[in-house]
Amino acid sequence: MRKTLLMLATALIALPATAQITPSIPDDAPITPIPQVAPGFDVAAAKARIVASLDKQYPHLDALYKDLHQHPEVSFQEVRTAGILAAEMRKLGFTVTEKVGKTGIVAILKNGEGPVVMVRTELDALPLEEKTGLPYASRAQQTVDGKLTYVDHACGHDSHMAWWVGAASALVAMKDQWHGTLMFIGQPAEETLLGAKAMIADGLFTRWPKPDYGFAAHVGPDQVGRVVVKEGAVTSASDKVNITFNGVGAHGSMPDKSIDPVVMGSRFVMDVQTIISRERDPNLFGVISVGSFHAGTVGNIIPDHADLQLTVRSRDATTRKLLLDGITRTARAVAEMARAPEPAVAHPAGTGVVNNDPALSARTASVLAAAFGKQVAFVPTTMPGGNASEDYAAFIEAGVPSVFLAVGGYDPAMIARYKAEGKPVPVNHSPFFAPVPEPTIRRGAETLALAVLGVAGNGVTAK
Repeated sequence: MRKTLLMLATALIALPATAQITPSIPDDAPITPIPQVAPGFDVAAAKARIVASLDKQYPHLDALYKDLHQHPEVSFQEVRTAGILAAEMRKLGFTVTEKVGKTGIVAILKNGEGPVVMVRTELDALPLEEKTGLPYASRAQQTVDGKLTYVDHACGHDSHMAWWVGAASALVAMKDQWHGTLMFIGQPAEETLLGAKAMIADGLFTRWPKPDYGFAAHVGPDQVGRVVVKEGAVTSASDKVNITFNGVGAHGSMPDKSIDPVVMGSRFVMDVQTIISRERDPNLFGVISVGSFHAGTVGNIIPDHADLQLTVRSRDATTRKLLLDGITRTARAVAEMARAPEPAVAHPAGTGVVNNDPALSARTASVLAAAFGKQVAFVPTTMPGGNASEDYAAFIEAGVPSVFLAVGGYDPAMIARYKAEGKPVPVNHSPFFAPVPEPTIRRGAETLALAVLGVAGNGVTAK
């Protein structure tokens, strides 16, 4: 259980394609008992009604999931995807606004006085070629950065969209059991960490009421049916940094006539790690990785510039500032040593830590445990979050108390087969990532619907 919990706590959230799962919870760590919070409604009866709703609608959800899987769209190009989800929500009686934050959607359903509850799904997919061999595998292509590339829902956002619709449909079918306003949002561009901020900048919390609560869930490579509620920090902060070192090009046989940007970039790659080893508090998490280094065209020409792309991870504001300031300072120092112009340092995207609200986490965990029993795990604030990142943090930073949940999506037999063969289980962003559809979608929809009832169900008064 602990090892699978580690995978959920660290692997489920928007991992980069080459990332490794880094356990944040040691194998001997105690797993905290589920908090005992009175749900305020009959959880068993509510679950039965949700299951009955999903029984009726699952054939439609399955078709929706496979259609979305076969037609993925990358960040800020999710036009077809957004249109499909908008149509689904209108059929359910929601008032829908499209093109919020470029390609996002906002669906509102009012049901008397009560809290405003936000439920978020992502819309976008990854520029990646799928290799699952599934009969409904994606062969879609889109233009990304001027290049035609395959696109794949390898992070599981297709599952998220299907269970988002399923949860909405179940809640509509049981309007007598809750009160308030549902705000179901379809967010673009999670993979680039730009979509949440784009929706907020486009008036998400001014054109519509600011939510009293927010929920989201992410699928990952744990056993299907498992749900993890992490109190406090769930993820790390993530920042993208792009650096261009400008030099003077020359023939490869005359380096004295050049200011070599390859040397500058190489020196930077080595020197920047001293920020981690000599400036960062060793008790605080921080990572700087240079994932892309491009310079030149052929071996006998010294180029005139070098382009580097970095990812930076941290879990507290002080360390985040230390790393970002240190990167800029190091890049400028390297250029100055080479008598080169000041390098261009850009910070195109970044997101903070997803911090689950402690009280809301306890209430949600209690409700889910009443429904799913031992398939629910609760991880306390004292345990660190994962290394991966998620731009849902922008909604929390805007003042929406939230719980970001982890939901397993793999057949236990498949996990056992991979382990028996000594192979790693494919994680999010792998071209082989393939959650089993029906139980994953059902559990995700059940989880979100129950989470909403935990704060808006009839008889619930605690906030």
